[in-house]
Amino acid sequence: MTEATESPEHTFVYGRNAIDYNLLYCERSSMEIAVHPDCTVVVKAPAGSGISLIEQKVLKRARWILQQQNYFRQFTPKTPRRCYVNGETHLYLGKQYRLKIAQGDENSVKLSRGFFHITLREEPNPERAKKLLSKWYSEKASRQFNDSLERCWPRFTRFAFPKPAISIMRMQKRWGSLSDNGTVTLNTNLVKAPKECIDYVVIHELCHLKYRDHSPEFYKLLDVVIPGWEKVKHKLELGMV
Repeated sequence: MTEATESPEHTFVYGRNAIDYNLLYCERSSMEIAVHPDCTVVVKAPAGSGISLIEQKVLKRARWILQQQNYFRQFTPKTPRRCYVNGETHLYLGKQYRLKIAQGDENSVKLSRGFFHITLREEPNPERAKKLLSKWYSEKASRQFNDSLERCWPRFTRFAFPKPAISIMRMQKRWGSLSDNGTVTLNTNLVKAPKECIDYVVIHELCHLKYRDHSPEFYKLLDVVIPGWEKVKHKLELGMV
């Protein structure tokens, strides 16, 4: 396929939203709209297509474009850099806890009365505290994420899909993903969010068992499985700061 040089960026106004997109004329018979992970929008149109026809297509897909952009934005963790010093706040299941770091007989992390009590055998320092707390988060994430899958999975049994496994890892730009073999991977940091937000991310990925893309059909299924998911998504976005 021969493609022309991409034109300057175009802008289409949809309600209160401005949708910027790059227009690419191609030797093809139909128009294609793609939203990339960096939220850029690329429209590939048949050579000779008029701008009015292109804008009609963008208008028709505008709601989907905005949903797709919101999807990519929501899975960018927003937690600021932490210093791991006494008095600093850290999240767990949507609640803020302050750090109390001390030297003791064992390495341990305990939650009590609004505090993370971190005890270190060696002389406390931020790096040691960070390592111990990160290990604690990973252990809690394993339990919380699998509990979430147990809560959410009954909503999908009607599809007769095999129950997916949960994988946990630290990710820079996503809260969750679904692999080609059906494994749901969740960001360890998601354990800092409220349980309903964890469930939302799990459900979002489970919906991909039916629809691998973010088509209108995908969002229709999401609406059925978790009505009002937009509010939960918004809570996730606001809470992880």
